Amino acid sequence: MRGNPVVFPAPSKELLEQIDAVSSEGGIRLKVPAATLDVPVGALNEVNGVMDPPGFASAYLVRNYGANLAHATTGTVFVVMHSCRGGAVCPGNYLIDVAAGTTAVPNGTDVYLDGLHYRVTGWQKVDKPKVGAVAEIWENVPGRLVLLTCLQNKRQTASTQNMVVIAQLVTDDPQGNT
Repeated sequence: MRGNPVVFPAPSKELLEQIDAVSSEGGIRLKVPAATLDVPVGALNEVNGVMDPPGFASAYLVRNYGANLAHATTGTVFVVMHSCRGGAVCPGNYLIDVAAGTTAVPNGTDVYLDGLHYRVTGWQKVDKPKVGAVAEIWENVPGRLVLLTCLQNKRQTASTQNMVVIAQLVTDDPQGNT
């Protein structure tokens, strides 16, 4: 990832306190070999419908929504991350094709999260204000992984859509290797 400066509005002190932002998840990594993505995974809480990653170099498990990794076979695990514009590269940039306005990880792409092996089964782009109302994203489906990031645009202006990538558990891969 390139470390170009990223300018964004600072979250309120109240929101930062509520989010209880980053916690180390003990060496967990998100890997999408076909997209050359391999990043550490932290954790955050969903607060009042907001899942705003506190950093730009990691992906984040949502602690208080969906299933945790210990129960990944029985529910949906949610992971959120930033994508960046203006030449900066964040984890979400590896999941999107800005020029095409689509995903860069089509169906069949392998995804690894803490030794769990998932395979992409679908994706959709959703207007940011509507993402919370798309019930199929938030369903609790056994063995499902939902990756969410902003979908950047060719104009390099503020993102108005989210990219949602859906993957299904394939096997437990004890090494989490590719």
